[in-house]
Amino acid sequence: MVERYVITQTERDNVLKNYIKDGKVSTFPSKEKRKVIILEYVISRFDPNQSYSEKQVNEIIKSTIDDYATVRRYLIDYGFMKRNNDGSEYWVLD
Repeated sequence: MVERYVITQTERDNVLKNYIKDGKVSTFPSKEKRKVIILEYVISRFDPNQSYSEKQVNEIIKSTIDDYATVRRYLIDYGFMKRNNDGSEYWVLD
């Protein structure tokens, strides 16, 4: 996962308070550190012991933010998830 940022609990709490409304991400942040905090929030919706189809991943992401395609790509790019080459299976990285 993303380990280049030191994120305090206070920072995490503030970002979640400012970006999460009724369990959904209101807007996706552009600043990297905030983005990582939101991605951590989204990935917490996944079971690390399960693999998912792309459709399942999209549905889980959509329950937290509307722009599921961008967030799905960020989850892969930032090392929160991995997928096989054809995109048919996704899983959470430890």
